[in-house]
Amino acid sequence: MIYSIALILILGFLLSSLFTRLQLPGLLGLILTGIVLGPYGMDLMAPELLAISADIRKIALIVILVRAGLTMDLGDLKKIGRPAVLMTFLPATFEILAVILLAPKLLGISLLEAAILGTVLGAVSPAVVVPRMIMLIESGYGKAKGIPQMILAGASVDDVYVIVLFTSFMGMYTGSGFQAITLLSVPVSIALGLLGGLLVGLGLVFLFKTFHIRDTMKVMLVLSACFLLVTVEDSFAKFIPFSGLLGVMAVGATLLKRRPELAKHLNDKFSKIWSAAEIFLFVLVGSAVDITALGGAGFAAVALIFGALIFRMVAVFLAVSGTNLNTKERIFSAMAYTPKATVQAAIGSIPLAAGVEAGSVILSVAVLAIILTAPIGATFIDRTYKTFLTK
Repeated sequence: MIYSIALILILGFLLSSLFTRLQLPGLLGLILTGIVLGPYGMDLMAPELLAISADIRKIALIVILVRAGLTMDLGDLKKIGRPAVLMTFLPATFEILAVILLAPKLLGISLLEAAILGTVLGAVSPAVVVPRMIMLIESGYGKAKGIPQMILAGASVDDVYVIVLFTSFMGMYTGSGFQAITLLSVPVSIALGLLGGLLVGLGLVFLFKTFHIRDTMKVMLVLSACFLLVTVEDSFAKFIPFSGLLGVMAVGATLLKRRPELAKHLNDKFSKIWSAAEIFLFVLVGSAVDITALGGAGFAAVALIFGALIFRMVAVFLAVSGTNLNTKERIFSAMAYTPKATVQAAIGSIPLAAGVEAGSVILSVAVLAIILTAPIGATFIDRTYKTFLTK
């Protein structure tokens, strides 16, 4: 495992730096590192490391979502209002419906299999989008109109919505049926996650006021509290719907609201942790990409992915209609909401393992979506934010 970690850090840093010099997003180099070192490439990663890959990726996501909370002013989010709410479910819904309409004709799969594929593709990647929106908030681009805050909030919530639908459609396929009441778990999960994060954040504020604690130890305590929130989600999933990752964001937002100076210091610390966490997150996402599955993907799969993305972008335009965003800002919002990576890597292989007849097709399209949309979306954000947004 130590050898694997050394390879990940060294090769990841080198390829990320190379891609950055080529004026491409560094995450492309990190994903490529994972593909090369992973089990579907040269197979140089220790099985012990791959066994805990999902946990390491979750830890890295927790780090970036804490940072998201520490930079997201709730007052700004309230000003955005309706568009922020619509962004949490409307684009994903349009993309899923597009896949249900297009996939049976393009790929020859059933409507239910198309619905499963739609939910696999429907989630935007917080790992790609969130750090870039944090950068925009910190640099001031689009902040006055709440554009990065809106995208950041939406990217964190629509995963919950999509995964609930994925679970429901998989239940229908395996025979346990679709229950409309499961859709109620979406707002309940969001509400309980935010409430849990608020309570934990208030507890941390009280702790930091009562005791003199060094900033480094405060970071460790915040991380530990966030780990517990995510553990609650895993432990009580069968009984209570609870979004631990939203709770993590709420912890950061509560600290920012109650102790803004402390939040700034903590954000500086977390930005340093993210430097290492980012490498592990994207390299391990790359290691989960089964490039051997691409043999089943062809022009029809590419057409499906981009066709569904057009529907998604139309939904973003609808979500921001009636706002003061100009045409460039609307185009930026739509394109910034397209990258796929984390969720697709996590659930893309589940249908195949569960015996879904079109499982190999679903996996192929999921892999292709990561390879196509993550670099295109990330490159668009990195290259256009200074032109499309105002500071």
